Amino acid sequence: MTTKKQLKRAFIALTSLGLSAIAPSALADYTILHNANGYTLKKGTGTHQFSTLVIKDGKVVATGDKSIISTYSPAEKIDVQGKTLLPGLIDAHGHIIGLGKNQSQLDLRNSKSLKDALEAIAQYAKNTDGWVIGRGWNQENWPSKTFPSAKDLDAIVSDRPVALTRVDGHALWVNSKALEIAGITKDTKAPEGGEIIRLENGEPSGILIDNAEPLVYQHMPKIDKTEVNKRLDAAGEHLLSLGITSAHDAGIDDLTYQVYLERAAKNTLPIRIYAMLSATDSQLSKQLAAGKKFDNNDMLAIRSVKVYSDGALGSRGAALLEDYQDRIGHKGLMLMSNQELEDVFTQAFKAGFTVNTHAIGDKANRVVLDTYEKVYAKTGGKLLRNRMEHAQIVEPSDIKRFKQLAIIPSMQPVHATSDMHMAEDRLGKHRLTGAYAWQTFLKQGSRVAAGSDFPVELANAFHGLYAAVSRQDKHGAPKNGWLTEEKLTREQALRAFTLDAAYAAHQEFKIGSLEKGKWADFIIVDTNYFEAPLTYIYHTQVEQTWLAGKLKYQQK
Repeated sequence: MTTKKQLKRAFIALTSLGLSAIAPSALADYTILHNANGYTLKKGTGTHQFSTLVIKDGKVVATGDKSIISTYSPAEKIDVQGKTLLPGLIDAHGHIIGLGKNQSQLDLRNSKSLKDALEAIAQYAKNTDGWVIGRGWNQENWPSKTFPSAKDLDAIVSDRPVALTRVDGHALWVNSKALEIAGITKDTKAPEGGEIIRLENGEPSGILIDNAEPLVYQHMPKIDKTEVNKRLDAAGEHLLSLGITSAHDAGIDDLTYQVYLERAAKNTLPIRIYAMLSATDSQLSKQLAAGKKFDNNDMLAIRSVKVYSDGALGSRGAALLEDYQDRIGHKGLMLMSNQELEDVFTQAFKAGFTVNTHAIGDKANRVVLDTYEKVYAKTGGKLLRNRMEHAQIVEPSDIKRFKQLAIIPSMQPVHATSDMHMAEDRLGKHRLTGAYAWQTFLKQGSRVAAGSDFPVELANAFHGLYAAVSRQDKHGAPKNGWLTEEKLTREQALRAFTLDAAYAAHQEFKIGSLEKGKWADFIIVDTNYFEAPLTYIYHTQVEQTWLAGKLKYQQK
């Protein structure tokens, strides 16, 4: 039998003759990336810069300058040619299967008017049979800024159902055929935590908010494991191209739960996934009873529950303490009662699961904080690294309670720059203190875990990094940024998308930085993140993405 030592000797002999019949990686103990402009963060020590990264068996062995290269042999050496090397980015809040679905369905994100949207819908409908399904419309980007109607859709598609989810997922636009199939009429009462927007005569307009959406969803075509796997692969390929090596999937159904477990067992997950069980899934009790789930390669972790407390600001479903400025008499929607929140928190904590709760409005944040505090006193659970997903509008006096109750604010920087004009319309400037308050959270000692909420926003984490440090949109507006006191430094922003996102998933000793013993998840990009002009961050291109020491994406 040929030994490893004999193979090494053969390789040396061949290479001395100018031959390369045996790939270096087949013989090398180490992989060394050198001549890099490398950065990583370390716990409590700020930013560490290096030019050489040493990898073995998928994990980091060392970082340093070129002097360490000779210490590790035999090695496959890769010249990074001075490019910037960063830890793999972690998106702390997204929807993986939803992103994969978006890759193949009608996307209305770029529609600039109702007319634009209708033209895109009509064109898409020509090439599909059955239900016309899509996502991404946003009336705030249209001149009218008003909700569309079933009548608008009926003019282009009336013979089959149309169901189009708003960009934030908290409103559904349907045609009359879909209303008919769902049995929604003038006399239909909206479920608790939902709203059926109505015309002046009381008839349903074609817009369903939050808990009213399932009235139609339950009649839409069901998907199977094959489709879930297809969407997972599409999402994984897209995320790797953006330098995202790990994503926190914010609320999975039982079918996705089964697929994730199967793929983890086969070691075929495309990226690392921290998956949150959905509090609304009928199989939650069974899933909790099955216990926390992990795999040996740290590709999958299921140890938390996603709870939904209110809607979104754009659809006026976020629960507020005071009326919406642009809809007097309306304060938004709580999707669960206080008792329902308390019950699911208690159930999750008793099973040892973390609770990550969607809360956007200031009322929702307060109610959820109250619930955490109440359940801690009865059940415990404070040390589980519980999270508030979004934490967008928080009454200033409640911010300190995040630290007191050990709640991690899981926030999406690009939401601030997408929402800034709409947020002022909804709340008025005088109620924006405590809105998208990243720096305020950090100054009190809270860790901020950053994400994008894809596919609500684009999954590009560099858009989020740019928004975090600039508080500007992609056009550089407003000139000096919006609510500029909440800007992050470049180091703080990168930490939120790496090490602190890992902490929020109980994974800071495995991923999130390039330190000895951690998985070698990293990216090579075309921009010096720490030194390039601010606007360059937004346009950063990922040239390579490595996961566990293996090249998974190469820019063409």
